[in-house]
This record gives sequence, C-alpha cells and structure tokens, in this order.
Amino acid sequence: MNVIRNILNSRSEKDGSFFSSIQRVIGFKPKNIKHYERAFIHRSLNKKDKEGNDLNYERLEFLGDAMLGSVIAAYLFNKVPGGNEGYLTKMRSKVVSRKHLNELGKDLYLIRFVESNIPSEQFGVNIHGNLFESLIGAIYLDRGYKYCEKFIQQRVIEPYVDIEQLEGKVISYKSLFIEWCQKAKKDFSYEVYEDTGKDEIKHFAVKLWVGENVVAKARATSKKKAEEKASKRAYYAFQRIIDKA
Repeated sequence: MNVIRNILNSRSEKDGSFFSSIQRVIGFKPKNIKHYERAFIHRSLNKKDKEGNDLNYERLEFLGDAMLGSVIAAYLFNKVPGGNEGYLTKMRSKVVSRKHLNELGKDLYLIRFVESNIPSEQFGVNIHGNLFESLIGAIYLDRGYKYCEKFIQQRVIEPYVDIEQLEGKVISYKSLFIEWCQKAKKDFSYEVYEDTGKDEIKHFAVKLWVGENVVAKARATSKKKAEEKASKRAYYAFQRIIDKA
C-alpha cells in the first residue's frame, strides 16, 4: 500500500460507496456528504475552497475535539455526582487521551477513507485519533450536537467507558511521578540529550534524577516519549512508596 487509499479518490455520491460506508460507521444517514468527504482530506493534497482557504480535515479535528470533550464531560458529570472538578477532569482526560483516540480510529478503520498524496508509512500513529475527531466534527456540522452525542455514546461510552477501570488507569507516569516528588519534597530533574547511536532515526536519551541519584534511564524518538518512559520505570521502582503517599 504505497499511498493511503488513493483509490478512494474516485469515491462519489453517484456510486454511493463512500456514502454507504460512512453511514455504516456513524450509524445514521448523512444529510450533507461533503462534510464527511472533507473529514478525510489530508493537507498533502493542498486543496483550497473557492475563497482560497485550506480544505482538509484539520479544522474539523479541532471542532470534533471540542464536541468529544463536551459530551464526555456531561456524561461524567451525570454519572459520578460525587466527583469533584479535579476528579472529573482526570477522568475525562483518560477517555480522550491520544492513545485511546488512536485506538478508536483504528477500530473503525477510518484511515481507509483518507485522500492523500504521501505514502502511508510517512503517517504517524496519531492520524487515527485525528481522523476520529474530524469525523465527529463532520457529524456536528451535518446533524448537530444530538447526533454527536449519539455517535459518541455508541462508539465511545458504551463499549469503552468503565468508571472503575478508568479510576485505575494511568495516563501520564511523568505527571504521576512529578506529583509524588512534589508531595514528598524531593528534588528531581530530567537530563535529556541526543543519542542517535547507530539508528537512522534520531533518538533522545533521558536520565531521571531524584536528589543526587539517577533512578531511571530511557531512549525514544522524542524527548517527550523518553521522559515518559523513564518516568514509568521510576514509578514502578518507587511504587510501594508512591502508593502509600
């Protein structure tokens, strides 16, 4: 698969293939298929509308992110009446985490609809979550908030949102470890340096210091990933102490 589903460039309302496929994904009949077509246009095509504005899924992604957050917030507010603001914010973050959104996009195989000029291997994993959000944005423009809520209820909340499981799910080990260090009044720092080694892709290495000791090390293709990986290792090294805090 050299280019992501470029064969779908031939999709049209005439043959109805894209229309029927989207209908199966969202669970109801679209009114304006153009919104959904735009939800899968990659910026590499450099498409413009009549006014010269960019025509791709990125604006819909922004809109969908807001709609998703709103629906999940309302669900948690009603489902957990005793949850305070901090609790509800953390729970919402777990539902709409980038990792979870990528899984949702993969489950629906949304990438099959993408129109693009670049090879599939050049896309990062986050494209799956981005497409999921852009689809929600398209639903909002096409059918409004109620249909967004219906889609998210069926595709996100019912199959995946379990309050008890979410309460025990860690989103960011870095945030968790930093929070513990601050509570325990321990000095900490992340020492980050480039570590390409023999790899063709640039890597970054991280040393996580607590006080005068290095408590964990990690390598990854970005500083953020390396810090998160080191934090996870440090968390498990200190888990007994952290859990008691």
